Amino acid sequence: MPSNPKANPPASKAAANITLLPAPKAINLHNLEAVRREMSRVYRDMRNGTVPTQDGARLVYVLGEVRKMFEAVDLEKRIAALEVIDNGPT
Repeated sequence: MPSNPKANPPASKAAANITLLPAPKAINLHNLEAVRREMSRVYRDMRNGTVPTQDGARLVYVLGEVRKMFEAVDLEKRIAALEVIDNGPT
């Protein structure tokens, strides 16, 4: 039974569609300002065409999730501080 070359394209053709980005330097996301700066950098890279918009959108989404975690941790700390004031130390 002859094989169908269209059914399983060679790996080289499939790999030709993959864009390899250089390994990023360590990104410091230690606070919300750093997350904002990184989002801005990704946006500029998308505008300049150095990062495909689909990849950039994914990166910005993940950075948005990091931002949400910073906010959640901050709220958790504030609530704990208010509970100590209201109830006294536990």
